[in-house]
Amino acid sequence: MATRVLWKGAISFGLVHIPVGLHTATSQQGIDFDWLDKRTMDPVGYKRVNKRTGKEITSDNIVKGVQTGDGEYVVVSKEEIEAAFPKTTQTIEIERFVAASDIPFSYLERPYYLAPINKGAKVYALLRETLHESGKVGLATVVIQTKQHLAALMPCGPALVLNLLRWGDEVKPVDALDLPKTGSQKISAAERKMATQLVDEMSGKWNPDDFKDEFREQVMALVEHKRDAGDTETVLQPEESPPESAEVIDLTALLQRSLGAKGGTKTAGKSQPATKIPAAKVAATKPKAPAKSAPKQAGKSVAKKGSDSAAPKRKAA
Repeated sequence: MATRVLWKGAISFGLVHIPVGLHTATSQQGIDFDWLDKRTMDPVGYKRVNKRTGKEITSDNIVKGVQTGDGEYVVVSKEEIEAAFPKTTQTIEIERFVAASDIPFSYLERPYYLAPINKGAKVYALLRETLHESGKVGLATVVIQTKQHLAALMPCGPALVLNLLRWGDEVKPVDALDLPKTGSQKISAAERKMATQLVDEMSGKWNPDDFKDEFREQVMALVEHKRDAGDTETVLQPEESPPESAEVIDLTALLQRSLGAKGGTKTAGKSQPATKIPAAKVAATKPKAPAKSAPKQAGKSVAKKGSDSAAPKRKAA
């Protein structure tokens, strides 16, 4: 499976530059559960809501703030945030080499593959073999998508892997945990021998294919079984409503012009073209209909007008 190239740049240490491409090394294989309204099988979405008033607000009225105290925020503008972005250099700057065993596993976060480009294969192979033989990894800084990361450049089979690391203040110390100190517990020679024997008996080679996400497999098997049995729901995707005009509209004048154009001559209608009114504003001017003639829910009315196959329905297994 081909991997996506995020950017093309170079590994840099000393005076050496190795041209490389940065590739994604992982993919998400989880189950994507969509939210549906169980009454109508309509998709459920999110809204930006003012938590105090409960009213929906538009994105142009949203700013970003950092809490600095109880109820106190400092608002930071988009321009101020962009000015703080690290300079994108497309370069993996190696600052030092350390023993691979010196980096705790808790610091490893996300791996990326590096592949040589532009005739960089020889020096790429040289660095890979040198790291293999020395047992070292390169500590580097890199900017990916406007964010600066600490990373470890390490050999992994035929590839060089850039594994993003957590910063020092992102990993919690173990001091607060109640852990037994080395040598504080009385462990007999027999207990140590049996534990070692058990570990030896359970030892094997690392093969990731030996381990499966059983939850995902069971859920997907259930989904396929229900689909094959015809136990599915038809979900109607809502039509995108046209954006409302930002200009202030004199609704009374527009209605009068519309009535005049309708009752006048054909020429008069052409001289005063009607202005399109957003649906939400027209609906606000209509009188309420009697309770008996109240329209049904939107989802049901659409289902009646459409074909039988378009209506939300549930098939029996």
